[in-house]
Amino acid sequence: MSDETKQAANSADQLNRRKFIGAAAATTGLMFIKPELVRGTAANSAVRVGLLGCGGRGTEDASNLVDTGGARVVALADLFQDQLDAAHANFDKLQQAKGFSAMDPSQLFVGPNAFHEMAASKEVDAIVIATPPYFHPQHVEAVVAAGKHVYLEKPVGVDVPGAKKVIEIGKRAEGKLSLDVGFQIRDCPPFVEMVRRIHGGALGKIACGEAYYLTGYIDRPAWPSASPAERRLRNWVHDRALSGDIIVEQNIHVIDICNWVLQAHPLKASATGSRLGRPANDGDCYGNYNVVFHYPDGVDITFSSTQFAKGWWDVSERFFGTKGTSLSPYHGPLGIWGDEPWQWEASATKEARDQGFSTTGKFTSNLEQADPEKKKAFVESIASGKFHNQAAKGAESALSCMMARHAAYTGRDVSWDELMKSTEVLDPKMDLNKLR
Repeated sequence: MSDETKQAANSADQLNRRKFIGAAAATTGLMFIKPELVRGTAANSAVRVGLLGCGGRGTEDASNLVDTGGARVVALADLFQDQLDAAHANFDKLQQAKGFSAMDPSQLFVGPNAFHEMAASKEVDAIVIATPPYFHPQHVEAVVAAGKHVYLEKPVGVDVPGAKKVIEIGKRAEGKLSLDVGFQIRDCPPFVEMVRRIHGGALGKIACGEAYYLTGYIDRPAWPSASPAERRLRNWVHDRALSGDIIVEQNIHVIDICNWVLQAHPLKASATGSRLGRPANDGDCYGNYNVVFHYPDGVDITFSSTQFAKGWWDVSERFFGTKGTSLSPYHGPLGIWGDEPWQWEASATKEARDQGFSTTGKFTSNLEQADPEKKKAFVESIASGKFHNQAAKGAESALSCMMARHAAYTGRDVSWDELMKSTEVLDPKMDLNKLR
């Protein structure tokens, strides 16, 4: 073969390879990552993700990373074998359809030490933490110490010492790793645009507001063959020490939006709450809260929540200013009314309640783009080296909720300064090595 012929053949091979890689990237959503920016990742490969906590929310988070974030789930960890097996089957099916190989069995970790084993894996670049919130500070500490990027589900912790610990861990990660917290609404286009306009003065001076998170009961299996400790862990959403109670674990999304809009945390909370409405034997979380949050500049926000309502659910925030009023529901018209009117066009075409409440966070309507945008931003932060650090903001919103929870539990006003002095630790008092 002549030199010219060899050169032409080599050029054709290189061109075909480029076409193949381009086509593969388009088909699988592959994002090319600079090797020096992703620990342990070979050039031209997707971010390798481990999922710690294989329940519904964690599975949704990791699936979003695969579908929209240019990532690949390569490792799974859970306390329970059945949850691990279900997630394994789910991700093999999802990823093999995209041309990825089946998961390596050596990257499946089960039991109380699974989080350490996953953190130590050289096959993982980033870890989604979707375990019961009580364990979040411990788990994020192990992951950051191992040099892995973190997507931490909310809340960052269940008590003040835990939230403070995550703030300190965030300081260690600053500039070295991405540490995202699962407030996906802050990346959701209609909410981002509304808040941008509010911060630009569209409401004038905000005088007051209202917010609510009114949902139905989160039913869980009875697990008749499980021990009491195992049942608590499997149904952790009903357990105060494991979840932080409904205002910290679930209602936090709405309170985070209030902090975002007002660019501050509340200074004091007045609150009531009770277990009324819940089954008598489902744990110790409250079924309802009613709160007044006192923010800087005399701005009061009323908040109410349920986790038992039948035939109804609604989640929204409304802020009243000297120039207008904003409304931001999960479903239905979202926008600003007043001197500078604006409405998110897509929200006007959706039926206000076209879908029941989702415990996994998979929504349509106004939140339809929340998870995809959040996950894309997380992966892009790793790819670009412009690392996120959301530990402090995540802790601030969790602490805001804890302040209201403490006010409801004690029946008196609680200030931010008092809250921050708290050393109370919510302890489930269980040994993970002795669940049976």
